[in-house]
Amino acid sequence: MMEILLLEDDKILCESLKEFLESEGYSVDTAHRGTEVFDLTFAKTYDLYILDVNVPDTDGFDVLEALKEAGDETPAIYITALTDINSISKGFAIGAEDYIKKPFDPEELVIRIKSKYEQRQTLMKLGDVTYDPASRLVKRGDEIIALGDVQSALFHMLMSNQNKVVESFALMDVLEQPNANALRVNLAKLKNKLGIEIKNIRGQGYMIENL
Repeated sequence: MMEILLLEDDKILCESLKEFLESEGYSVDTAHRGTEVFDLTFAKTYDLYILDVNVPDTDGFDVLEALKEAGDETPAIYITALTDINSISKGFAIGAEDYIKKPFDPEELVIRIKSKYEQRQTLMKLGDVTYDPASRLVKRGDEIIALGDVQSALFHMLMSNQNKVVESFALMDVLEQPNANALRVNLAKLKNKLGIEIKNIRGQGYMIENL
């Protein structure tokens, strides 16, 4: 379920948007003041921020700028009555990915969420490693890591079964010359390339824990 943080100081509008988004299957936390966002994001990780600009304490621009400076790469949508080009440009320069002018139909917001952000839910994360199982793209931080066919297949099997033991014989099936030594060598190379831990469950197989 996508976790959304909504910053909106109009409490009636905020509650209305929260109810609508939750009816569409999203989990929504709300904040009415800019400073509340920092407490919420410290305690929890979100998949999307929806931010009004003109809110008490710290405006939506400063909120997102502070989050970005702290290394938070969560995508953000601004919802605001501001329509001048300078405000719009500032929002995008800070790091917002979308901008919706008030008043708007909540269905438009949901359409944008579905089209732009839901696909990100398919991404898998392990520490600073991000994995897209559809494209088999592996990134460590911002760096794309090239894995050979064998290591890519091994990583896919392990990531697709996080916190579960993948039996050794199943992993060896992807090797050109299936044997236990070759499997250990390839897994060791994979660990070194990505800086991850792959646990050996003696007599059973291997697993990636993502707690």
